[in-house]
Amino acid sequence: MTWRHYALWLVASGGAFLDGFSVVSLGLALPLMKRDFSLTPLVVGLMGSALVLGAAASAWLGGMLADRLGRKRVMTIDMAVIGLAGLLGAVAPDPWVLVLAQFLTGAAIGADFPTSATYVSEMMPRKARSRMTVATIAMQSVGMFVAALVGLAVLKIHPSLADWRLLLAGGGVIAVLFFVARLRAPESARWLVTKGRIDEAKALLALLRCEFGETAKSAQGFQVAKAQADLGSPTRKSHGAGLRTLLDPHYRDRTLLVSLPWMLMDVATYGVGLFTPVILGALHFGGAGSGTVAADLADAQGSAAVDLFLLVGFLASLWAVPALGRIFMQIAGFAGMAVGMTLLLFAAVANDGAQAHMGFIITGFVLFNFFMNAGPNATTFTLAPALFPTAIRASASGFAAGAAKAGATFGTFVVPQLQAAWGLDGVVALMTLVSIAGLIVTASLAHAVNEEGALEE
Repeated sequence: MTWRHYALWLVASGGAFLDGFSVVSLGLALPLMKRDFSLTPLVVGLMGSALVLGAAASAWLGGMLADRLGRKRVMTIDMAVIGLAGLLGAVAPDPWVLVLAQFLTGAAIGADFPTSATYVSEMMPRKARSRMTVATIAMQSVGMFVAALVGLAVLKIHPSLADWRLLLAGGGVIAVLFFVARLRAPESARWLVTKGRIDEAKALLALLRCEFGETAKSAQGFQVAKAQADLGSPTRKSHGAGLRTLLDPHYRDRTLLVSLPWMLMDVATYGVGLFTPVILGALHFGGAGSGTVAADLADAQGSAAVDLFLLVGFLASLWAVPALGRIFMQIAGFAGMAVGMTLLLFAAVANDGAQAHMGFIITGFVLFNFFMNAGPNATTFTLAPALFPTAIRASASGFAAGAAKAGATFGTFVVPQLQAAWGLDGVVALMTLVSIAGLIVTASLAHAVNEEGALEE
């Protein structure tokens, strides 16, 4: 690893960072928007769903475009769209413009997920590849924590119902910075090889202090990538993969493994993560009798405290996933998430009130967030780049991310409806069942993992 590798990783991690930042920012902004625009629970759910609905609609398309047009081009366009959408949301005159801005933000993030995962997996040295790919999605938790800190600062320094505009604008400003950085980033060497642009790939690898074909193994890997682009394989010409290719018997179990558990995880992750401030408020984390801004400030404090354990989980995943394996950590992570939600469910249904069981509440959120990030949140992001060859890698990652965001759309839309109809216990019960389902699906499809991976070495 050289400093250039770390710089490229940081530039590529912008989408994951902004995903976490956008989710928490919107969660903190929703109570203020609700008061400012007199939003109904249905509109609140629609606004939260727009973010992930956009991602669900664009993820597969973004992956196919990255296979066809290149990783860098798609990643650069993503940041431009997020920047413009953030500014649009900040000046929105009504809720429907906000919904549009959130949809555009989600669409850009959705397209970025498979592209950035593929880019990092192709640009990092073999020995550091797993760790750096995990670190990419871990930036999502960093974004969540930073958003909570930004929310605390804004609500403390400038307490106003209009603070939601500043929260949304913050994401747009960060996206512009990543846009400028990505303009200077190189294209993926492996993608260049599949397009026959060998000299450009050689020049890039020399810049990264890697000799083209420095070992027989790496030389063979590039020859495989070139052959896949030239010959009649499912990955022909790097034009991306359609559903028929991904569900071909050769890839079917891999496709199910990389998509179904991610979808289930995102139901729980977005259902809890997006509405963590709301759930904490319902559990009286901020106390009674507070005004809207004061209550939101208390919710931001609670979110920052909980999100801190996302960072702890991220640090654990950097060691655990490469050392213990993706499947083991995915199963263990889903199990920990289920235990955390079970504790929270106990507090929610207690006859003497949730406030009397604050220990269960804190422990439940801590366990959920820690095991989510140490397990499925890291492993689901990294599986597709490891299991599919270069020419369809981004398409496969995009399909998996699209399935995940479809689950997230369900989670964010159903959460406010369940909370209004059944109370908080209905929300937490759903997250518990979803976590258990993720564990079962992962275990049943674990045979699809090829320990050697499909990434040409």
